Amino acid sequence: MKNKFLQEFKSRGYLNQCTDFHKLGEICEKKSISGYIGFDCTASSLHVGSLLQIMILKLMQKHGHKPIVLLGGGTTLIGDPSGKDSTRKILKQNEIKKNIQSIKKVFNKILDTNHKKTKPLFVDNAEWLTKLNYIKFLRDIGSHFTINKMLAFDSVKLRLEREQSLSYMEFNYMILQAYDFYQLFRNENCILQIGGSDQWGNIVNGVELIRRMTQKESFGLTSPLITLASGAKMGKTEKGAVWLNEELFSPYEYWQFWRNTDDRDVKRFLKFFTKIETSEIEELCKKEKNINNLKIILANEATKILHGETASKKAERTSKDTFGGVGISLNLPEIKIKFEHIKNGINILDLLSNSKIVSSKSEARRVMANKGIKINDVIETNDKKIIKSLDFNEKILKISFGKKKHFIIKII
Repeated sequence: MKNKFLQEFKSRGYLNQCTDFHKLGEICEKKSISGYIGFDCTASSLHVGSLLQIMILKLMQKHGHKPIVLLGGGTTLIGDPSGKDSTRKILKQNEIKKNIQSIKKVFNKILDTNHKKTKPLFVDNAEWLTKLNYIKFLRDIGSHFTINKMLAFDSVKLRLEREQSLSYMEFNYMILQAYDFYQLFRNENCILQIGGSDQWGNIVNGVELIRRMTQKESFGLTSPLITLASGAKMGKTEKGAVWLNEELFSPYEYWQFWRNTDDRDVKRFLKFFTKIETSEIEELCKKEKNINNLKIILANEATKILHGETASKKAERTSKDTFGGVGISLNLPEIKIKFEHIKNGINILDLLSNSKIVSSKSEARRVMANKGIKINDVIETNDKKIIKSLDFNEKILKISFGKKKHFIIKII
Protein backbone atom coordinates (compact mmCIF):
# COMPACT_ATOMS: atom_id res chain seq x y z
CA MET A 1 0.00 0.00 0.00
CA LYS A 2 1.67 3.18 -1.27
CA ASN A 3 -0.98 5.70 -0.29
CA LYS A 4 0.10 7.56 2.86
CA PHE A 5 -3.45 8.26 4.07
CA LEU A 6 -4.48 4.61 4.06
CA GLN A 7 -1.04 3.53 5.32
CA GLU A 8 -1.44 5.70 8.39
CA PHE A 9 -5.12 4.74 8.68
CA LYS A 10 -3.99 1.13 8.99
CA SER A 11 -0.90 1.73 11.18
CA ARG A 12 -2.98 3.63 13.75
CA GLY A 13 -5.34 0.66 14.07
CA TYR A 14 -8.27 2.46 12.43
CA LEU A 15 -8.90 -0.21 9.79
CA ASN A 16 -11.57 -2.86 10.21
CA GLN A 17 -13.08 -3.49 6.75
CA CYS A 18 -13.04 -1.85 3.32
CA THR A 19 -15.07 -2.61 0.21
CA ASP A 20 -11.90 -2.35 -1.94
CA PHE A 21 -8.87 -1.16 0.01
CA HIS A 22 -6.34 -1.31 -2.86
CA LYS A 23 -8.58 0.40 -5.42
CA LEU A 24 -9.36 3.15 -2.91
CA GLY A 25 -5.62 3.54 -2.31
CA GLU A 26 -4.97 3.93 -6.04
CA ILE A 27 -7.59 6.69 -6.29
CA CYS A 28 -6.30 8.51 -3.17
CA GLU A 29 -2.79 8.39 -4.66
CA LYS A 30 -3.94 10.16 -7.82
CA LYS A 31 -6.23 12.84 -6.36
CA SER A 32 -7.82 14.31 -3.25
CA ILE A 33 -11.17 12.79 -2.38
CA SER A 34 -14.18 13.67 -0.25
CA GLY A 35 -15.37 11.21 2.40
CA TYR A 36 -18.07 11.45 5.03
CA ILE A 37 -19.00 10.19 8.45
CA GLY A 38 -22.50 10.54 9.89
CA PHE A 39 -23.22 11.48 13.50
CA ASP A 40 -26.45 11.13 15.45
CA CYS A 41 -27.78 14.27 17.13
CA THR A 42 -29.62 12.67 20.04
CA ALA A 43 -27.86 14.82 22.67
CA SER A 44 -26.33 18.30 22.92
CA SER A 45 -22.84 16.78 22.81
CA LEU A 46 -21.07 13.78 21.37
CA HIS A 47 -19.17 11.66 23.87
CA VAL A 48 -15.69 10.22 23.69
CA GLY A 49 -17.04 7.10 21.97
CA SER A 50 -17.37 9.26 18.83
CA LEU A 51 -13.84 10.63 19.09
CA LEU A 52 -12.22 7.92 16.95
CA GLN A 53 -14.42 8.91 14.02
CA ILE A 54 -13.50 12.59 14.45
CA MET A 55 -9.80 11.67 14.56
CA ILE A 56 -10.29 9.85 11.25
CA LEU A 57 -11.73 13.03 9.72
CA LYS A 58 -8.68 14.87 11.07
CA LEU A 59 -6.41 12.27 9.45
CA MET A 60 -8.17 12.84 6.13
CA GLN A 61 -7.33 16.55 6.36
CA LYS A 62 -3.69 15.80 7.22
CA HIS A 63 -3.34 13.93 3.92
CA GLY A 64 -5.12 16.51 1.79
CA HIS A 65 -8.61 15.00 1.62
CA LYS A 66 -11.88 16.79 2.36
CA PRO A 67 -14.02 15.53 5.26
CA ILE A 68 -17.79 15.84 5.16
CA VAL A 69 -19.53 15.87 8.54
CA LEU A 70 -23.09 14.65 8.18
CA LEU A 71 -25.14 15.71 11.18
CA GLY A 72 -28.22 13.53 11.01
CA GLY A 73 -31.05 15.96 11.58
CA GLY A 74 -33.25 13.72 9.44
CA THR A 75 -32.11 10.25 10.51
CA THR A 76 -32.13 11.25 14.19
CA LEU A 77 -35.90 11.62 13.78
CA ILE A 78 -35.92 7.87 13.08
CA GLY A 79 -33.12 6.40 15.20
CA ASP A 80 -30.41 3.94 14.13
CA PRO A 81 -31.24 0.40 15.34
CA SER A 82 -27.59 -0.74 15.02
CA GLY A 83 -26.40 -2.13 18.35
CA LYS A 84 -29.57 -1.01 20.13
CA ASP A 85 -31.85 -3.20 22.22
CA SER A 86 -34.85 -0.91 21.99
CA THR A 87 -36.29 2.03 20.09
CA ARG A 88 -34.64 5.35 20.90
CA LYS A 89 -36.54 8.26 22.37
CA ILE A 90 -38.02 10.29 19.53
CA LEU A 91 -36.88 13.91 19.62
CA LYS A 92 -38.66 16.96 18.19
CA GLN A 93 -37.09 18.79 15.26
CA ASN A 94 -36.33 21.94 17.28
CA GLU A 95 -34.50 19.82 19.89
CA ILE A 96 -32.41 18.18 17.15
CA LYS A 97 -31.55 21.59 15.63
CA LYS A 98 -30.28 22.82 19.01
CA ASN A 99 -28.22 19.64 19.39
CA ILE A 100 -26.67 20.14 15.95
CA GLN A 101 -25.54 23.69 16.78
CA SER A 102 -24.01 22.49 20.06
CA ILE A 103 -22.28 19.46 18.50
CA LYS A 104 -20.71 21.55 15.72
CA LYS A 105 -18.61 23.41 18.34
CA VAL A 106 -16.49 20.30 18.90
CA PHE A 107 -15.79 19.74 15.20
CA ASN A 108 -14.76 23.37 14.84
CA LYS A 109 -12.28 22.90 17.70
CA ILE A 110 -10.74 19.61 16.53
CA LEU A 111 -10.78 19.96 12.74
CA ASP A 112 -8.88 22.52 10.68
CA THR A 113 -11.46 25.03 9.46
CA ASN A 114 -9.01 27.42 7.78
CA HIS A 115 -7.53 25.46 4.88
CA LYS A 116 -9.80 26.04 1.89
CA LYS A 117 -9.12 22.70 0.19
CA THR A 118 -9.67 20.48 3.25
CA LYS A 119 -12.07 22.65 5.27
CA PRO A 120 -14.85 20.37 6.61
CA LEU A 121 -18.22 20.55 4.92
CA PHE A 122 -21.17 20.31 7.33
CA VAL A 123 -24.39 18.86 5.97
CA ASP A 124 -27.71 18.05 7.61
CA ASN A 125 -29.63 15.21 5.96
CA ALA A 126 -32.90 16.83 7.05
CA GLU A 127 -32.34 19.05 3.99
CA TRP A 128 -33.28 16.19 1.66
CA LEU A 129 -34.92 13.52 3.85
CA THR A 130 -37.73 15.77 5.13
CA LYS A 131 -38.63 16.74 1.55
CA LEU A 132 -39.01 13.22 0.15
CA ASN A 133 -42.13 12.19 -1.70
CA TYR A 134 -42.94 8.80 -0.19
CA ILE A 135 -44.35 7.15 -3.32
CA LYS A 136 -41.55 8.46 -5.53
CA PHE A 137 -38.95 7.37 -2.97
CA LEU A 138 -40.39 3.84 -2.89
CA ARG A 139 -40.34 3.62 -6.71
CA ASP A 140 -36.89 5.16 -7.28
CA ILE A 141 -34.95 3.98 -4.21
CA GLY A 142 -36.94 1.28 -2.39
CA SER A 143 -37.03 -0.89 -5.49
CA HIS A 144 -33.26 -1.48 -5.16
CA PHE A 145 -33.56 -3.15 -1.72
CA THR A 146 -34.81 -6.64 -0.93
CA ILE A 147 -36.39 -7.59 2.39
CA ASN A 148 -34.38 -10.85 2.36
CA LYS A 149 -31.08 -8.95 2.37
CA MET A 150 -32.24 -6.33 4.89
CA LEU A 151 -33.24 -9.07 7.32
CA ALA A 152 -29.73 -10.55 7.08
CA PHE A 153 -27.96 -7.43 8.41
CA ASP A 154 -26.85 -7.58 12.04
CA SER A 155 -28.68 -4.39 13.04
CA VAL A 156 -31.96 -6.14 12.19
CA LYS A 157 -31.12 -9.81 12.71
CA LEU A 158 -29.81 -9.43 16.28
CA ARG A 159 -32.89 -7.54 17.42
CA LEU A 160 -35.21 -10.15 15.92
CA GLU A 161 -33.18 -13.07 17.32
CA ARG A 162 -33.52 -11.57 20.81
CA GLU A 163 -37.24 -11.20 20.15
CA GLN A 164 -37.02 -7.45 20.76
CA SER A 165 -39.43 -5.33 18.77
CA LEU A 166 -38.12 -3.44 15.76
CA SER A 167 -40.45 -0.77 14.42
CA TYR A 168 -41.05 -0.30 10.70
CA MET A 169 -39.67 3.21 11.22
CA GLU A 170 -36.29 1.85 12.40
CA PHE A 171 -36.31 -0.85 9.73
CA ASN A 172 -36.22 1.94 7.13
CA TYR A 173 -33.10 3.51 8.64
CA MET A 174 -30.62 1.59 6.47
CA ILE A 175 -32.38 2.71 3.29
CA LEU A 176 -32.23 6.35 4.42
CA GLN A 177 -28.51 6.05 5.24
CA ALA A 178 -27.85 4.53 1.82
CA TYR A 179 -29.78 7.41 0.27
CA ASP A 180 -27.60 9.89 2.23
CA PHE A 181 -24.49 8.42 0.59
CA TYR A 182 -26.14 8.61 -2.83
CA GLN A 183 -27.06 12.28 -2.28
CA LEU A 184 -23.51 13.19 -1.19
CA PHE A 185 -22.01 11.20 -4.08
CA ARG A 186 -24.24 13.00 -6.58
CA ASN A 187 -24.05 16.53 -5.14
CA GLU A 188 -20.65 16.69 -3.41
CA ASN A 189 -18.61 14.13 -5.39
CA CYS A 190 -18.23 12.14 -2.14
CA ILE A 191 -16.89 8.66 -2.99
CA LEU A 192 -16.22 7.34 0.53
CA GLN A 193 -18.33 6.63 3.61
CA ILE A 194 -16.59 5.79 6.88
CA GLY A 195 -18.16 4.45 10.07
CA GLY A 196 -17.81 2.06 12.96
CA SER A 197 -17.85 -1.67 12.26
CA ASP A 198 -21.51 -1.87 13.32
CA GLN A 199 -22.31 0.34 10.30
CA TRP A 200 -20.86 -2.07 7.73
CA GLY A 201 -24.23 -3.30 6.44
CA ASN A 202 -25.61 0.23 6.11
CA ILE A 203 -22.45 1.41 4.32
CA VAL A 204 -22.45 -1.51 1.86
CA ASN A 205 -26.09 -0.71 1.05
CA GLY A 206 -25.04 2.81 0.11
CA VAL A 207 -22.19 1.59 -2.10
CA GLU A 208 -24.59 -0.77 -3.91
CA LEU A 209 -27.29 1.88 -4.29
CA ILE A 210 -24.80 4.26 -5.93
CA ARG A 211 -23.67 1.50 -8.31
CA ARG A 212 -27.26 0.66 -9.27
CA MET A 213 -28.33 4.29 -9.67
CA THR A 214 -25.23 5.67 -11.44
CA GLN A 215 -23.17 2.64 -12.60
CA LYS A 216 -20.23 4.28 -10.80
CA GLU A 217 -17.95 3.11 -8.00
CA SER A 218 -17.85 4.31 -4.41
CA PHE A 219 -16.22 2.90 -1.30
CA GLY A 220 -16.98 1.96 2.29
CA LEU A 221 -14.45 1.88 5.13
CA THR A 222 -15.03 0.89 8.76
CA SER A 223 -13.07 1.23 11.96
CA PRO A 224 -13.23 -1.22 14.88
CA LEU A 225 -15.57 -0.56 17.79
CA ILE A 226 -13.41 0.26 20.78
CA THR A 227 -13.52 -2.07 23.75
CA LEU A 228 -11.34 -1.43 26.77
CA ALA A 229 -8.87 -4.00 28.06
CA SER A 230 -10.94 -4.08 31.26
CA GLY A 231 -14.03 -5.07 29.28
CA ALA A 232 -15.83 -1.81 30.11
CA LYS A 233 -17.48 0.34 27.45
CA MET A 234 -15.39 3.21 26.08
CA GLY A 235 -16.31 6.60 27.49
CA LYS A 236 -18.31 5.53 30.54
CA THR A 237 -17.32 6.52 34.07
CA GLU A 238 -19.01 6.29 37.45
CA LYS A 239 -20.39 9.79 36.82
CA GLY A 240 -21.70 8.93 33.35
CA ALA A 241 -20.58 9.69 29.81
CA VAL A 242 -17.34 11.47 28.96
CA TRP A 243 -18.83 14.34 26.95
CA LEU A 244 -16.77 16.32 24.43
CA ASN A 245 -18.50 19.65 25.09
CA GLU A 246 -16.66 21.59 27.78
CA GLU A 247 -19.81 22.74 29.61
CA LEU A 248 -20.75 19.10 30.27
CA PHE A 249 -17.28 17.71 31.06
CA SER A 250 -14.51 20.07 32.13
CA PRO A 251 -11.00 20.04 30.60
CA TYR A 252 -9.63 18.87 33.96
CA GLU A 253 -12.07 15.94 34.12
CA TYR A 254 -11.23 15.13 30.49
CA TRP A 255 -7.49 15.17 31.25
CA GLN A 256 -8.06 12.91 34.25
CA PHE A 257 -10.09 10.48 32.13
CA TRP A 258 -7.10 9.89 29.85
CA ARG A 259 -4.63 9.92 32.77
CA ASN A 260 -6.60 7.06 34.34
CA THR A 261 -6.35 4.86 31.21
CA ASP A 262 -5.77 1.17 31.86
CA ASP A 263 -2.06 0.30 31.42
CA ARG A 264 -2.97 -2.19 28.67
CA ASP A 265 -4.73 0.48 26.58
CA VAL A 266 -2.12 3.25 26.68
CA LYS A 267 -0.14 2.41 23.51
CA ARG A 268 -3.30 1.77 21.50
CA PHE A 269 -4.89 5.04 22.66
CA LEU A 270 -1.74 7.03 21.87
CA LYS A 271 -2.20 5.84 18.27
CA PHE A 272 -5.96 6.38 18.25
CA PHE A 273 -6.32 9.73 19.99
CA THR A 274 -3.13 11.77 19.51
CA LYS A 275 -1.31 13.35 16.57
CA ILE A 276 2.03 11.78 17.56
CA GLU A 277 3.48 9.82 14.63
CA THR A 278 3.13 6.04 15.03
CA SER A 279 6.90 5.49 14.68
CA GLU A 280 7.48 7.96 17.53
CA ILE A 281 4.86 6.17 19.66
CA GLU A 282 6.68 2.87 19.13
CA GLU A 283 9.95 4.49 20.26
CA LEU A 284 8.31 6.14 23.27
CA CYS A 285 6.80 2.86 24.41
CA LYS A 286 10.18 1.09 24.08
CA LYS A 287 12.17 3.74 25.93
CA GLU A 288 9.73 4.82 28.64
CA LYS A 289 9.66 2.26 31.45
CA ASN A 290 7.21 4.22 33.64
CA ILE A 291 3.71 3.69 32.23
CA ASN A 292 2.43 6.69 34.18
CA ASN A 293 4.63 9.02 32.15
CA LEU A 294 3.05 7.65 28.98
CA LYS A 295 -0.38 8.23 30.48
CA ILE A 296 0.51 11.87 31.13
CA ILE A 297 1.64 12.24 27.50
CA LEU A 298 -1.68 10.68 26.38
CA ALA A 299 -3.69 12.99 28.67
CA ASN A 300 -1.77 16.09 27.55
CA GLU A 301 -2.00 15.34 23.83
CA ALA A 302 -5.66 14.22 23.84
CA THR A 303 -6.72 17.25 25.91
CA LYS A 304 -4.69 19.59 23.68
CA ILE A 305 -6.57 18.37 20.57
CA LEU A 306 -9.99 19.09 22.09
CA HIS A 307 -9.43 21.97 24.53
CA GLY A 308 -6.15 23.52 23.39
CA GLU A 309 -2.62 23.58 24.80
CA THR A 310 -3.32 26.13 27.56
CA ALA A 311 -6.17 24.04 29.01
CA SER A 312 -4.05 20.89 28.75
CA LYS A 313 -1.13 22.42 30.68
CA LYS A 314 -3.51 23.88 33.26
CA ALA A 315 -5.12 20.47 33.81
CA GLU A 316 -1.70 18.82 34.25
CA ARG A 317 -0.61 21.51 36.70
CA THR A 318 -3.86 21.14 38.67
CA SER A 319 -3.31 17.39 38.87
CA LYS A 320 0.24 17.85 40.15
CA ASP A 321 -0.96 20.38 42.74
CA THR A 322 -3.75 18.08 43.90
CA PHE A 323 -1.82 14.83 44.05
CA GLY A 324 1.32 16.53 45.32
CA GLY A 325 -0.50 17.54 48.48
CA VAL A 326 -0.18 21.28 47.83
CA GLY A 327 -3.77 21.69 48.94
CA ILE A 328 -6.72 23.33 47.22
CA SER A 329 -6.37 24.09 43.53
CA LEU A 330 -9.03 26.40 42.13
CA ASN A 331 -8.85 24.63 38.75
CA LEU A 332 -10.68 21.56 40.09
CA PRO A 333 -14.29 20.82 39.02
CA GLU A 334 -16.50 23.28 40.89
CA ILE A 335 -19.83 22.60 42.58
CA LYS A 336 -21.75 25.67 43.70
CA ILE A 337 -23.95 25.75 46.80
CA LYS A 338 -26.17 28.58 48.02
CA PHE A 339 -25.34 30.11 51.39
CA GLU A 340 -28.85 29.46 52.74
CA HIS A 341 -28.27 25.72 52.26
CA ILE A 342 -25.15 25.81 54.41
CA LYS A 343 -25.76 28.53 57.01
CA ASN A 344 -27.42 26.12 59.49
CA GLY A 345 -25.10 23.27 58.53
CA ILE A 346 -25.63 20.29 56.22
CA ASN A 347 -25.06 16.61 56.88
CA ILE A 348 -22.02 15.25 55.04
CA LEU A 349 -24.11 12.48 53.44
CA ASP A 350 -26.59 15.02 52.07
CA LEU A 351 -23.78 17.20 50.74
CA LEU A 352 -22.08 14.28 48.97
CA SER A 353 -25.25 12.87 47.39
CA ASN A 354 -26.90 16.23 46.54
CA SER A 355 -23.69 17.36 44.82
CA LYS A 356 -23.60 14.10 42.78
CA ILE A 357 -20.11 13.34 44.11
CA VAL A 358 -21.58 9.95 44.99
CA SER A 359 -24.75 8.40 43.62
CA SER A 360 -26.56 7.98 46.95
CA LYS A 361 -26.34 8.38 50.72
CA SER A 362 -25.79 4.66 51.14
CA GLU A 363 -22.79 4.80 48.78
CA ALA A 364 -21.47 7.83 50.68
CA ARG A 365 -21.78 5.94 53.98
CA ARG A 366 -19.94 2.93 52.55
CA VAL A 367 -17.13 5.02 51.02
CA MET A 368 -16.67 6.95 54.28
CA ALA A 369 -16.48 3.72 56.27
CA ASN A 370 -13.65 2.65 53.93
CA LYS A 371 -11.82 5.97 54.47
CA GLY A 372 -12.52 7.07 50.91
CA ILE A 373 -13.67 10.64 51.64
CA LYS A 374 -11.42 13.57 52.53
CA ILE A 375 -12.51 17.04 53.56
CA ASN A 376 -9.77 19.61 52.89
CA ASP A 377 -7.27 16.73 52.53
CA VAL A 378 -8.26 15.14 55.88
CA ILE A 379 -9.96 11.70 55.96
CA GLU A 380 -13.53 11.94 57.25
CA THR A 381 -15.23 8.76 58.54
CA ASN A 382 -18.04 10.31 60.64
CA ASP A 383 -21.16 10.01 58.48
CA LYS A 384 -23.08 12.17 60.98
CA LYS A 385 -20.71 15.11 60.58
CA ILE A 386 -22.38 18.45 59.92
CA ILE A 387 -20.55 20.64 57.43
CA LYS A 388 -20.77 24.30 58.47
CA SER A 389 -19.71 27.56 56.88
CA LEU A 390 -16.73 27.58 59.28
CA ASP A 391 -15.36 24.53 57.43
CA PHE A 392 -15.01 26.64 54.30
CA ASN A 393 -11.84 28.57 53.58
CA GLU A 394 -12.83 31.82 51.82
CA LYS A 395 -16.11 30.18 50.75
CA ILE A 396 -14.27 27.13 49.39
CA LEU A 397 -14.24 23.51 50.58
CA LYS A 398 -12.26 20.71 48.95
CA ILE A 399 -13.78 17.22 48.87
CA SER A 400 -11.81 14.19 47.67
CA PHE A 401 -13.50 10.92 46.70
CA GLY A 402 -10.84 8.22 46.55
CA LYS A 403 -7.41 9.07 45.19
CA LYS A 404 -8.39 10.45 41.81
CA LYS A 405 -11.56 12.53 42.19
CA HIS A 406 -11.39 15.99 43.71
CA PHE A 407 -14.01 18.74 43.82
CA ILE A 408 -14.35 22.31 44.99
CA ILE A 409 -17.56 23.18 46.86
CA LYS A 410 -18.07 26.92 46.54
CA ILE A 411 -20.56 29.03 48.50
CA ILE A 412 -22.42 31.54 46.30
